[in-house]
Parts: sequence; structure tokens; C-alpha cells
Amino acid sequence: MVSSIDITKVGVRGGLVIDLVVEMDNPNDYQFQPRVHLDGNVVRITNEGYADEFSNIELDDDALEVAERDRSVELRIKFIVLGMHGTLNHINPLPSDGKGKKLAKSSWKTVVPLL
Repeated sequence: MVSSIDITKVGVRGGLVIDLVVEMDNPNDYQFQPRVHLDGNVVRITNEGYADEFSNIELDDDALEVAERDRSVELRIKFIVLGMHGTLNHINPLPSDGKGKKLAKSSWKTVVPLL
């Protein structure tokens, strides 16, 4: 299950783009279905099937105009699994050589309608 959703950035690039960081409880959680609600000039992010509101942000006039025009939002999501992602202290050899150790980073892009 999703433990938290944080909005890191909101921008306009042809359409409204919202960057999210989503923390999951364990690596086998697959119950993430983001829903975006527009109430006035506030965007609220929820997860389908759960009544909890995870995150919200107030849009400026330009972003609000684009959101009302398109009625959709592009979400760029970075997933973090609690207890699995952290800081790798000793990287040996160099990751740029393709032989180094890196922490797994999962990301996802999707376009969802505004509700």
C-alpha cells in the first residue's frame, strides 16, 4: 500500500506536469492507481479505493488555465520502497563503467484525467 505521496514540482510543458515521489510499504505492493482532483485552484492527489487525500498543491493562474483546458495531467512518478532504498556508501568500481553498484530507482509516467 502507498504510505505517502509528495508533490515535488508542478510545471507547464504543453500540458500540466506534476512530479511525485511515492513511498510504498514493500516491494510487492501493486495497489497504486493515482487520481487527480481539481477543486477550484487546488489539485488533490489520491489513490483509487482509498478515501485519504495524500497530497495537494495550489496552482498558479497559468497552470490552472492549462489544467482546465486539457482536463488531464501528466504525472511523473518516482517510487521509493521503505527499507529498500537508501544511500549506497561504497561504490566500487565506477558506475559509469557499467560495472558499479547502483540502488534501484523505479519511475513511471502516465497521463490521468482531472476529476
